[in-house]
Amino acid sequence: MTVVPGLRADTVNLICDHCGTTDEAVPAVLPEPEVVWTVLGEHGWDGSPFAVGPHRCPGCTAAALATPPVPPADAVPAPERDRGAWRVDVEEVAGVRVLTPSGDIDVLVADVLREALATALAEDRDVVADLSRVGMIDSTGLGLLVRAHRDARQRGRSFCLVAPSRFVLTVLHTMRLDAVFLVFDHRSQALTCLTPQV
Repeated sequence: MTVVPGLRADTVNLICDHCGTTDEAVPAVLPEPEVVWTVLGEHGWDGSPFAVGPHRCPGCTAAALATPPVPPADAVPAPERDRGAWRVDVEEVAGVRVLTPSGDIDVLVADVLREALATALAEDRDVVADLSRVGMIDSTGLGLLVRAHRDARQRGRSFCLVAPSRFVLTVLHTMRLDAVFLVFDHRSQALTCLTPQV
């Protein structure tokens, strides 16, 4: 499914991939036509920041958090991502807090990442988000990174990203956030930049 132009001028229809619910929205001026992150956020939807799905309505998002969907009986089993197994490894390196999520960032794991970011930022240190294990990020995850950047800046600290995947880089570029975040290819580059030289 996708977010499609609405029947009325200057509207779009949000279509839930799970239940088919349709919601009409009037988007603000978007940087690119395929970017729908702001519309999703305003209406409480979750999913890809792009017009091409997957997208979930608020009801299905809440249901997904409560109980994972049951696959059809004839479905080929796929490796399950256990929400409890997903984690954020936290290290301190030269006075910098380094957070490394263990996989893709979406609404199912947002609470774990939100707590790790809040704890790191509360310690009044520079924070590095090592995304080397993250292939994809949805609008919820993107919102967490933007919030962490803002919170760090308000504390006079730095928040930077390391080794984002091509997908994450595309999301950042499309949303014009690549100029907002400090982005490094390798952790050592970030630490060199953030560690005071004596």
